[in-house]
Amino acid sequence: MQKAWLRLAIALLIAALLLSPACAEETGSEGVPFAAQGEKTGETRIDPAYEAPQYVAWLLDTARQEIGYTEEKGGATKYGVWTGDPTAEWCAEFLCWCVHQVDQKQGTKLLNNTYPYYTGTNTGRDWFIRQGRYIARRGTVPGWGSQWFKGEKTPVGQNGYVPQPGDWVFFSTNSFGDTSHVAMVEYCSCDEQGKIFVHVIEGNNPDSVARNVYALDYWAILGYGTVYDLADIAMRFGNAGEKVTALQKKLIAAGTLGSQYATGKYGALTTQAVKDFQKRMGLEQTGLATHETQLALGEYVAAQALSASPSGEAADN
Repeated sequence: MQKAWLRLAIALLIAALLLSPACAEETGSEGVPFAAQGEKTGETRIDPAYEAPQYVAWLLDTARQEIGYTEEKGGATKYGVWTGDPTAEWCAEFLCWCVHQVDQKQGTKLLNNTYPYYTGTNTGRDWFIRQGRYIARRGTVPGWGSQWFKGEKTPVGQNGYVPQPGDWVFFSTNSFGDTSHVAMVEYCSCDEQGKIFVHVIEGNNPDSVARNVYALDYWAILGYGTVYDLADIAMRFGNAGEKVTALQKKLIAAGTLGSQYATGKYGALTTQAVKDFQKRMGLEQTGLATHETQLALGEYVAAQALSASPSGEAADN
């Protein structure tokens, strides 16, 4: 991936620090202010909203041990060697290598399950989207639609997600929105004005493994591949992945889609099933699995399960 953009990133981040307005105060998952344990004067380290799995600590420790590693003359790296392309632009290669190291040392199976193995533009981001663990910084995923935190009636909104340790940050510096860089979140912090910053460990910066920091609203951040499944997304014809499968299972439970069609692919049958459900609920029959449609579908399926339960309680899913 590109190196030149990093120099531009540094200049723009400095400008953002000087010019951007303060954001609202952030609170933790229980509404308690975040702990004041920042590493800089006037800066507060934000407590994660969710407890990180053990593998996140292992992964971050592995990445920290690589800080300072510098590519060889000619651009070769051990991360590129590992993927079969020694002189490749290596931000993704570095992260994937770290995941592989954890698998080898801890006996986990994270690579291609929790995190992707990839070396190409857009591949990692699209993998997270298919897995249903991606949150766009602007709250909308191109080709899909708007996002909302699971079960909530309000959308994610621009800069509405504070990333968690172990999340991957995807960047773009071109008008097409193609990924040009990826980094891993170490932690987030908040300054005295309430502005939030994302602290990362990244490769290819521009020729080393290093720590870096970006404002949460930094323009080049596309979104985050997340450790947890935290947000749902509007869907349409042509989409594919775990979110589509979950939608299809609910349509099957609602009786508008055949039981054999939980394929993970949003095709003509799924579109018609969504239209049929929208008609049943008095919604506009678009065939698009909008926020309104999915909330209604979830409530409908839960009510059906409750009425079908002998004890009058919803079945344990």
